[in-house]
Amino acid sequence: MAKSFYEVLGVARGASGKEIRSAYRKLARRYHPDVNPNDTGAAARFKEIQGAYDVLSDEDTRKKYDKYGERWEQADQIEEMRRQQAQGGFGGGSFSFDGNLGDFDLGSVFGGIFGGGPRGPRRGRDIESPTEVTLEEAAEGTARTLSLQSAERCATCSGNGAVGNARCHACGGAGETLKPRRLEVKVPPGVRTGSRVRVAAEGRPGMGGGPAGDLYLLITVRPHARFEREGDDLTVEAQVPYLDAVLGGEVEVPALSGRVMLTIPPLTQNGRRFRLAGKGMPVLGQGERRGDLFARVSVVLPEQLSEREQALFEELRQTNPAARAAS
Repeated sequence: MAKSFYEVLGVARGASGKEIRSAYRKLARRYHPDVNPNDTGAAARFKEIQGAYDVLSDEDTRKKYDKYGERWEQADQIEEMRRQQAQGGFGGGSFSFDGNLGDFDLGSVFGGIFGGGPRGPRRGRDIESPTEVTLEEAAEGTARTLSLQSAERCATCSGNGAVGNARCHACGGAGETLKPRRLEVKVPPGVRTGSRVRVAAEGRPGMGGGPAGDLYLLITVRPHARFEREGDDLTVEAQVPYLDAVLGGEVEVPALSGRVMLTIPPLTQNGRRFRLAGKGMPVLGQGERRGDLFARVSVVLPEQLSEREQALFEELRQTNPAARAAS
């Protein structure tokens, strides 16, 4: 027996939308074709995961799946059959429907009732592709080339899954055929974890001549060893020699665009933050606008003192009442 879409994603039937998205992202990262090149097993698993997510991530299709299982795509036809039965049968004849379809061909029934024409145009489903970028790539913008198992509308049946009243032999009734393809997608500057980069009409193909869905890159920005990000602002640690902290001075501060000079006023305390306006991350979709960079002072003490330095500090302690009180 085929696994249910819930089993494919490893979630309970009552899982929330957030739990479904989380499970999908974890599995998609593991089995994505970019991570498993030339692995047909992983490609098939990724296709299975994507198909399950396509259905369960949409509220309407999930309701149909919960009610009709594997025949969720025929939900509208089933409901129409029930309406016809409630109204006294089909075309004046008698027809009994008890909800157990088995291998019953809904297409043949509705082809006879409604003239065998295709269903109305339906927009294709959207798909998501988890994508990781570095902080530098998020700041400058980048591009990703995706290896996709693309589902294309079957040319033989125009995506209907049937030719006349017969199941389409070319796609096996699925309405789609799979073809590998590569697609380069630009990631704009300013993206953050959770950003969704939309690529119009690159999702699942429509049915019956309907438009294709969209493709979304679901962005994750990797943690950086030096910079902390909060929104469009960055924070970096500024190493300040103890004499510059006491007497004042100037130090170099790392920035994504290089290094900038920061003036340190006398008696700067450890942990103090200085704001460098416009030196943070680009604001997504706002042109040249950028967040700020905050430099957090880390006073660097010497590891060793010469005898002369030791003597000067002792003299300072004796002449400074605050230093004597602290000691």
